[in-house]
Amino acid sequence: MSANFDHTSFISPFTWRYGTLEMRSIYSEVHKRKLLRTIWIAIAKGQMKANLVSLSQVEDLIAHKDDIDIDRASEIEKEIHHDLMAEIKTYAEQCTIGGKIIHLGATSMDVLDNMDVIRQKQALSLIEKSLLSLLSILSKRIMEESETSCMAFTHIQPAEPTTIGYRLSQIGQDLLDDLEDIRALSLRLKGKGIKGAVGTSASYMALLEGSSMSSLEFETYVMNEIGLESFDVATQVYTRKQDYRIGTVLSSLCATLSKAALDIRLLMSPPIGEWSEPFASKQVGSSAMPFKRNPINSEKIDSLCRYASSQVEVLWNNSASMMLERTLDDSANRRIVIPELFLTCDEVLQTSIKLISGLNFHYSTIKRNLDTYGPFAATEKVLMALGKKGADRQVMHERIREHSLTAWSEVQSGKANPLLELMTTDKEILSFLDAKTIISLLDAKDYVGDAPLRAKALSNKINDKIKELS
Repeated sequence: MSANFDHTSFISPFTWRYGTLEMRSIYSEVHKRKLLRTIWIAIAKGQMKANLVSLSQVEDLIAHKDDIDIDRASEIEKEIHHDLMAEIKTYAEQCTIGGKIIHLGATSMDVLDNMDVIRQKQALSLIEKSLLSLLSILSKRIMEESETSCMAFTHIQPAEPTTIGYRLSQIGQDLLDDLEDIRALSLRLKGKGIKGAVGTSASYMALLEGSSMSSLEFETYVMNEIGLESFDVATQVYTRKQDYRIGTVLSSLCATLSKAALDIRLLMSPPIGEWSEPFASKQVGSSAMPFKRNPINSEKIDSLCRYASSQVEVLWNNSASMMLERTLDDSANRRIVIPELFLTCDEVLQTSIKLISGLNFHYSTIKRNLDTYGPFAATEKVLMALGKKGADRQVMHERIREHSLTAWSEVQSGKANPLLELMTTDKEILSFLDAKTIISLLDAKDYVGDAPLRAKALSNKINDKIKELS
């Protein structure tokens, strides 16, 4: 089996289209096999400490740790149908002195499971780095637009004014929570340890019998060498609940970014038209319609996030359906699901960085929508001002309601909002408030409560977290 692939055969979009080179490298076969060899060397070092193997044997393993030969391993695997044993035999062929001690006392998952967790921690570190970059950009945009008034929508209907910065701060707040979850998960990840075929360390106890080292001491030594904490107990594998936790945390991050992308798509639609994605000078929006400027980045984010969320169920089933000390029905899908979850999040984060940094706000359209729909929300201020002047609240509520319904009908027919004129010519209302005051009260751009203050505070909170982690 050749290790070289080109576009004449199926290759995953994650191989060449989605994900950074750094994340692809973490989940490459070369990196995987180098990590396996690192673990075999750590096991050999532990056995040398117990006087079971020689220094020359360990040095031989170290000398050939980077001599990855996937073609040779593939040839052997084709014959023996066991991928890890094929790598062991390939490594042993290269190590004429130390080859015979590779994998001594171990079972496959003593190296594979620990290798997986090392990669997961590396991948999470890359995700955290990208998330911090996104938060930094988002914080800047929140602060810049903290006081920019716009219409808010509930039920996809115009509601009351908010600010762009406050709307963006909702994304920032969720991303901060995602960051905490990712950091906590990374600290919590544990390897299987060095426990043998069913987790009892029987093979190691037999191997270490008569030496100065116990099986627990041996495991501690090896795990320290590879930089992992181990689970207290395990079967042939570490508990697959850990994989499920990885899936839920990454899926949660995708939920945040998917909602943000969906909102951008809504705000980019011409009926609202307030935001738009960055659009390159030579970018083509449609093969059929030259005028199109589609939200392709937001749509890609939503598409990939939908895929990520669907993978969590697979990891749930791996955890819930593994029988007794181990069945192999998780193995094939884990080769796909875990790498692609990380690569999905990697691509989504990189696309989100590009999207948020280049996001356009169309202030004239924002003002138009605010002028059209804002006065309806601002009538609340008029009602309160009338109450302070001694007007009957129920009577005034009815007058304002009637004018609002009339004005809304006009707006729906495509005409300008006449509410200002209706309110400033109502004699009952004018008996309590003059026209100038009514006009001022119906200006909705300042009817945003403490949104600017809260947006700025959230931006500062993001910046403080970035400084703490830098």
